[in-house]
Amino acid sequence: MKIAVEGCCHGELDKIYETIDYLEKKEAVKVDLLLCCGDFQAVRNEGDMKCMAVPAKYRMMQTFYKYYSGEKKAPILTIFIGGNHEASNHLQELPYGGWVAPNIYYLGYAGVIRYKGIRIGGLSGIFKSHDYRKGHHELPPYNPETLRSVYHIRNIEVFKLKQVQMPVDIFMSHDWPRGIYYYGSTGELLRKKKFLRQEVESNTLGSPAAEELLAHLQPSYWFSAHLHVKFAAVMQHPPKGGAAPRVTKFLSLDKCLPYREFLQIVDVPERPGSSEGLEYDPEWLAILKATNSLQRTTPHPWNPPENNGLHERWDFSASEAAMMQVMEDLGGELAIPDNFSRTVPSYDPNKPQSHAPPSWSTNPQTTELCAKLGLTDIYAQAGPGGAELGRAQGRLRGEDDEDDGHSVGSVDEPSEYPTDTSGLSSSFNPDEITIEEEWEEEEEQGGEEEGGKEEQGGEEEGESRAEVKADDVPAGRMILPEPRCGVSPTRPPPLMKLPPPSHSTPVAAGETASGGEREGRCDGGDDDDVTLRILKRTSDESRETDSRTTTPRIKRRNQLIYKTAEDEECDE
Repeated sequence: MKIAVEGCCHGELDKIYETIDYLEKKEAVKVDLLLCCGDFQAVRNEGDMKCMAVPAKYRMMQTFYKYYSGEKKAPILTIFIGGNHEASNHLQELPYGGWVAPNIYYLGYAGVIRYKGIRIGGLSGIFKSHDYRKGHHELPPYNPETLRSVYHIRNIEVFKLKQVQMPVDIFMSHDWPRGIYYYGSTGELLRKKKFLRQEVESNTLGSPAAEELLAHLQPSYWFSAHLHVKFAAVMQHPPKGGAAPRVTKFLSLDKCLPYREFLQIVDVPERPGSSEGLEYDPEWLAILKATNSLQRTTPHPWNPPENNGLHERWDFSASEAAMMQVMEDLGGELAIPDNFSRTVPSYDPNKPQSHAPPSWSTNPQTTELCAKLGLTDIYAQAGPGGAELGRAQGRLRGEDDEDDGHSVGSVDEPSEYPTDTSGLSSSFNPDEITIEEEWEEEEEQGGEEEGGKEEQGGEEEGESRAEVKADDVPAGRMILPEPRCGVSPTRPPPLMKLPPPSHSTPVAAGETASGGEREGRCDGGDDDDVTLRILKRTSDESRETDSRTTTPRIKRRNQLIYKTAEDEECDE
């Protein structure tokens, strides 16, 4: 099965689907599934745009509304997680996941589903310690604080995922697991993103929550985005019990822009006899049912229960009986129903509503799932009319308006992360990704390291790609460094020269490393080697007239959509 993995979407659905179509024709392959690793930007109308944490000048409608309104339908089944630039009010309608448009499925705050027998999990948002222990309390219209906190990961979602015991094939997170950069070509990463050096060398770049999930789940593949750079790594985990050690292939990709490495085709073994469609995962639904009473819709800090003698129950993993009960609740049908419905009016370019307020509405998909499984619609509970219900439920758990109680979790317990600084909200947090806002990242760099060079056709990124012969690489295959075993080191090791990742697109006839300077070559490469090209969107507008590359361009009538002057000035 061929799966297309895409980095930061930023609403560019038309361009992403066009690129996949181009790849399918060029490589004579058929892509079964598209996975998007966050910053999807499912903006339905002008009100949604006001719920997205981006500078005002970058609030553009893009193309998702066409898929929401029914003007277009996604040509390939698409599954995505949320990032830190989302129409948060839309995604909050689907805390347990659901369809945002026909053939486009959101995994929710956290989720595990199955497609053709492949278990796919994900965690939406990014890690920020000062919000990590809070409940999902945010509602539109957001203030400047909640506009950002709404997409910050909460400990309850990580706790649920840590109850998963069955093997996971693919996992997605927007930000990287902390320490993953030690298991790939760290030097190449720092040549592309020089400003990350201090965080990499101090092992403070990335999410400590995702790091723990990586160690617990040990999926076969882990896909991320957020840092707007392509990076691959292979991590061999220490063996668990008597089981054989597992290996995770990690891949992070760029955002959808010309000359960017934003798309990768991955071959995943199929499971004969499995269902053809998208399915619920019984283990995950059983975990949702078991942890339903732990949900919070208040901003009070809270820790999930653990085996420390203070809690009656701390293990919420799914038993076989619990999974059988889920099957009974669903009437024996695991197929995810095709029950998408529009909950707000779609954007109409002929009748713009620039003053439309942000909308709040429940979603029938969530209502239906909650009714079947006995779950709480936490968005409805936090919303108008639900606040009092939430407070009443909190009092039943022993909470009050000033503090959390001790019946299940307690604010007085130390955080599960020793480095967590959520109690010191005004302090510098070494575990946070300090470039949360990618637009500010580029503007602060002044284009010195990214913008200027990428306007030259991506020469800086091109220089970091490996030289391999095209005949050695089947279409769609990930080229990864050899696995490195062990737990993330307490002190960063010396930067090692490891084979950098490459894309699987075959080289054009007659193109060589020595003749493809734009596509790049590693230092010390053999001029006789053939450089493997990266599939990237190209455009006449951003292409140098004296370019020596022979990379074919994607020619379409709508070339104007590839003008990205503002996008090149900032890193979105």
